[in-house]
Amino acid sequence: MLRQTVRTVWPLFFGLGVIGLCIGAQGTLLGVRAELEGFDTRATGLLMSAYYLGFLLGSLRAPAIIQRVGHVRAFAALTALASMTILVHSVLVDPWVWGFMRLLTGFSVSAIYVVAESWLNQAADNRDRGQLLSLYMITMLAGLAAGQFLLNLSDPAGFELFTLISILISLAAIPILLSATPMPAFESARPVSIASLYRLAPTGLVGSFLINACYAMVLGMGAVYASRLGMQVSEVSLFMAMLVLGGMLLQWPLGKLSDSIDRRTVIAASAGAALLFALASALLGFTSNSSHLLLALLFGGCCFPLLALYLALSNDQLEADQATGASSTLLLVGGMGASIGPFLVSLTMERWGPASFFYSLMGMVGLMAAHALYKRITDPYPATGESPNFQMQAPLTVGSVLMESMPHNGTSDTV
Repeated sequence: MLRQTVRTVWPLFFGLGVIGLCIGAQGTLLGVRAELEGFDTRATGLLMSAYYLGFLLGSLRAPAIIQRVGHVRAFAALTALASMTILVHSVLVDPWVWGFMRLLTGFSVSAIYVVAESWLNQAADNRDRGQLLSLYMITMLAGLAAGQFLLNLSDPAGFELFTLISILISLAAIPILLSATPMPAFESARPVSIASLYRLAPTGLVGSFLINACYAMVLGMGAVYASRLGMQVSEVSLFMAMLVLGGMLLQWPLGKLSDSIDRRTVIAASAGAALLFALASALLGFTSNSSHLLLALLFGGCCFPLLALYLALSNDQLEADQATGASSTLLLVGGMGASIGPFLVSLTMERWGPASFFYSLMGMVGLMAAHALYKRITDPYPATGESPNFQMQAPLTVGSVLMESMPHNGTSDTV
């Protein structure tokens, strides 16, 4: 059944993999290029944060856009917008222009995910949804990791890499736009406020803010950190790839473990291990024997999978009709964390130097470990009923979650 489903949605996986490739390459490319252009660290942090602000705005506005013009035209227009914004970076080299372009990129990418994930959710059923979402997460992380190596194809100081990324974004849309899978119908969902969600799932809510801030710090400022340590472009791309690859490798094992024991125990242990690896990375810095790459792999492996654990933990405590509304609230809170993460780490790097990149990450994962352990001790719940099976989800996913909150207007569309 799963194999048949994958054959049906292969254009979607192809498109998402290529888009992940472009997102990974673009973020690192801009970090390296900002260093080459002599941008102020604080300005770089702000323009990197603009992507996540745009992602948040796009996720909130995308349902209305899609309902107004349909999935196909929305997807085509948003892909064109994402392709255009990366080209502007190579023409107008200015931190303010780049910040606005990053905001538009985040807006368009989040709305693209709305269409893509709606299609994926329709193709799956309860028997294979978890496995299909696992493949989705692995595809996205593989794209992010592979995207780091695109920087080796040309000089980041030129325009060629920007043009290549623009072409790839356009390529990602072709198989999706030529497919004919109908879109699902959407029903309204019960809203869940931030205050209500904190009462129901405090660890998941707090953790969503912190882990998304970590994601944004790593993907937004990791290349700047590596460049400040004196790494060459090929070394920067390998360092960033190791961070993402670690998360991809340990995503499934940690998720399966959290199905067997209290998820907060797994979160506290994994975040605690990430803290130790971050400390070792901060103290070690850039080494000629590649020890920094091993530490990056281990830190990413312990840190990046935590988002899926927080999402699973939150859903353990919710009624069925609260899931969609709660996921939208988690997205909102996670977007807030992601929006401030890069700017926050830019301030610490400006004040205390490159090593404070990992010290900032230490603070975030330390808070995650402490909060999860505290809640594990003070609130030893058993959840009512059986916990749902672990399902992997990508950072800041928006698709079916937000689309399910749209009133259905009775029309159909295809992508």
